Amino acid sequence: MNEFDLVLPATVDVREVGMRDGLQLEAPVPLDGKLAMLEALVATGVRRIEVTSFVSPRAVPALADADQLAAELHAFDGVLFSALVANARGATRAVDAGVADLEYVVSASDGHSRANAGRSTAEAVAAVGEIAGLAHGTGGSLEVVIATAWDCPFDGRTPIPRTVDVARAAVTAGADRLCLGDTIGTTTPMRVVQLLDAVRRACPGTDVGVHFHDTRGTGQANALAAVQAGVTQLDSSVGGLGGCPFAPGASGNIATEELVYMLEESGVRTGLDLDAVLAAARVAEEAVGRPLPSSLYRAGGRSVPRPAAVG
Repeated sequence: MNEFDLVLPATVDVREVGMRDGLQLEAPVPLDGKLAMLEALVATGVRRIEVTSFVSPRAVPALADADQLAAELHAFDGVLFSALVANARGATRAVDAGVADLEYVVSASDGHSRANAGRSTAEAVAAVGEIAGLAHGTGGSLEVVIATAWDCPFDGRTPIPRTVDVARAAVTAGADRLCLGDTIGTTTPMRVVQLLDAVRRACPGTDVGVHFHDTRGTGQANALAAVQAGVTQLDSSVGGLGGCPFAPGASGNIATEELVYMLEESGVRTGLDLDAVLAAARVAEEAVGRPLPSSLYRAGGRSVPRPAAVG
C-alpha cells in the first residue's frame, strides 16, 4: 500500500429510491408505468428498493397509489421492499398494506420539520417508539432517516450536536438503523466524514447509511468519502431522479448508474449490473416523460472496455 491507495470496503449495499424519492416531485405516473419501472429495477440485481411512501395524497399526489402498488409486490422475489412514512398513521397504512420495513423521516432542523411534517423535531422524535412498535409487531424493521442532517433551507447549517442528539434519541426509542440525509445537497466530503464519525460514536453498533443529493455536483464525492469512512449502505435513484417537495432547491439524488460505475470501477462490488441499471433508466425516462439528469446515462454508459482477463 502507498499513500495514494484508497481503503474501501469489498462490497456495499445500494438501496434504490427512484420509486419513491425519484417520483415524488413528478407528475403522477400511472400504476402500469410504475410496475414497468419496478420490473426493470429488480432486473438490475438490486437487493433493496424503497418502493413508495405512505403519506397524505394531498401532500404528495404522485404517490397516492401506495396501497395499490404495495398489492403488486408479491410478484417480485429476492428484493426487500420498504416504504417511507411521516407519522404513525402512515406506518399503520404501510403495515396493513403488507410493507413492514419502514423508513421514518425526522428532520434535524425545526424549520424543515415544520415544513415537511407540520411539527417540531422534538415532536417527530417522540413518535419513533410508536412507529418502531408498529414495524416490529409485524416482523419488520425501522430505519430513521435524519433529513437536513447537514443543512436546512430554512434554518441554515445544522449543528453536529443537534443531528447527533436526534440520532441517539431515535436509537434509544427503537430505531434499528439510521440514515443521514443531505436533503438540499450542500454538504462536502470533509463534513460528511465529520458527522459520520460523531453519529457513530454516539450510536455504537448501529448501522448508519447515507442519502445524498447532487444539487451542487458534490454527491458522488460525498458518496466516495462516506464509503472510504466505512459506510456500506447508500441510497441512490435511477437516472438521478428525485428531490424534496418541502425543501426549496433540492434537486435530484445521486444517480444509481453513476454510483455503481464509480464503485465497481474502484473495486467495490455493488451486486448491480450497470447495463441493466441504464436500461432501467430508459424505462424511468419513459415513465416520467422528460430527460433524466444523469451524466452517465446521457453518455451512454462505459465507453472504454475493460481489459480481458489474463490466464
